[in-house]
This record gives sequence, structure tokens and C-alpha cells, in this order.
Amino acid sequence: MARPCSKISLPLTQVLAHYCGTDWQPITLDTEAGLQRPFEVAGIHHLRITPFPLSSKAPPYSPRRLKPDPGDNIGILLEDTRTGRKTFYAPGLGVIEPHIATAMAGADCVLVDGTFWTEDEMVRSNLSSKLAHEMGHLPLSGDAGMLAFLNTLDARRKIVIHINNSNPILDDDSAERAELTRYGVEVAYDGMEIEL
Repeated sequence: MARPCSKISLPLTQVLAHYCGTDWQPITLDTEAGLQRPFEVAGIHHLRITPFPLSSKAPPYSPRRLKPDPGDNIGILLEDTRTGRKTFYAPGLGVIEPHIATAMAGADCVLVDGTFWTEDEMVRSNLSSKLAHEMGHLPLSGDAGMLAFLNTLDARRKIVIHINNSNPILDDDSAERAELTRYGVEVAYDGMEIEL
């Protein structure tokens, strides 16, 4: 029998060090004016990064998990300054607000939240009592789902990321995976390379 997880009481830098370490970069978000300020990172040539505040939930290790502030969860637009090609990345996305829709519409590639197929996936699977929106995720299916929005974009590549293990799109032979394929949406995998 699995033991319940204990509450993390380490500083954030120690928690993140378990992944791949940290190299902190300042990010400025002007959430009041709706302006996004692009920046560049020293040593990474020809890449402009623009952060966007997302309507979602703060990460589990955030001290503001239950009461997130704008900017606790961000998406980023990566732009190759030589070619002008853009990639939009948003791993946790609960609502597609106008500024996010604009950023996604201008991207050549979008990598977006594909956590759940349906709003009640975790409840129906007896894995949780929470719905997708309560966990900060827009489900893929439905008239107002992520897949319907992705279908409106002209991006060369549309890729879903951050996929929960309960999501049926992980089964290559599922009807849900076939629907993604019909819409021209890819499922991210370890080692995936993207060239634009």
C-alpha cells in the first residue's frame, strides 16, 4: 500500500533542484496593462522570450497554491529573431483569454495543456473528486474545449503536452487519439524534436 505524500517544507530552490536545477531569470509581467515584456537570456542567441500570465492554478509546490496571483502560472512565446518563427508554450491552461488567443494565433507552433480529455475525467475514473477546471485545466473535448480552439488556428504544428495518465489519448488506438489525428494535433513524447 502506498504511503500518502508528506507536505513539502523545503525552499522552492531545493524542490526544483530535484528536477534539473535552477538558473533564475527575472520575468516582468504587467498584468494591469496587459502588456507583455519580452526579454533575452545571456548566452542564448537569437531567441526572444515573452511571458504571458495564464488563468490556471499555481503549481503544487507554490506557497500560493490555493490563492494564486497573476503570473504564478505563465505561458511563453519563443521567437527566433533571425526567422521570425514563433512557438507558444502553455503547460497549464484553464482559460483561453484574449491575450492568450492572440499569442497562440500568431505562433507557428503551439504546445498547450492536454491534461484531460473531459471535464469529469478524474471523477469518472475514481481518481479524484475534482473537475478539470477546478484543477486549472481546460479539457481537450467539448464545444469549448482546447481541441475546438486549436482547430481555429493556422499553426504549422499543434502539440498537446502535460498529459495526465488518465487521458485516453495516451492509447494510440483510442477513438480520442484518432480524433486528435483528424484535427492535425500531435501528442508530445519524450525526446520529441521540433524544427520550424
